[in-house]
Amino acid sequence: MATTERQKMLANQPYWAADAELTAMRLAAQQQLYRFNHSAPAQTDLRQTLARSLFGAIGLNSEIIPPFHCDYGCHIRAGDNLYINVNCILLDCNWVTLGDNVLLAPNVQLYTAYHPVEPTQRQTGVEMAAPITIGNNVWIGGGAIVCPGVTIGDHTTIGAGSVVTKSVPAGVVAVGNPCRVIRTVA
Repeated sequence: MATTERQKMLANQPYWAADAELTAMRLAAQQQLYRFNHSAPAQTDLRQTLARSLFGAIGLNSEIIPPFHCDYGCHIRAGDNLYINVNCILLDCNWVTLGDNVLLAPNVQLYTAYHPVEPTQRQTGVEMAAPITIGNNVWIGGGAIVCPGVTIGDHTTIGAGSVVTKSVPAGVVAVGNPCRVIRTVA
């Protein structure tokens, strides 16, 4: 049974985001992100060092183009050859897992956090968060939004501007709002 607010958050249970531990973790991540996002264009080594200290895990040959935003960073696990283009947001209140050879186009947003639908419960300030898993060899097009609890299978392409509200299988092209499969990939 989850007892701390962080444990509740990672267990997709209602949690209090204003908890002191979570607030301190977000502040520490924001300090690292400030350095990352204000680095000079040629400071690629500094950005790679900051990404390695920020993420829970990150593979070889990663490139993240500033500005980049996340909540905690430590709940992001990424494989090799990750490419994150400008203005991406990964709200990692729960695990965000990115496989090998994942490409995120500009303005991609991955949201693990969500709020109660019932207004009186929402007014209490509790939140929930469900993990997001992106498989290997996935390309997510510009401006796409991936909602809490979604899994995207290996070798899949998500079209620009899509809103992915449900999991998408491997080996397909999916587009739209809501995102739907339009064809398979050989």
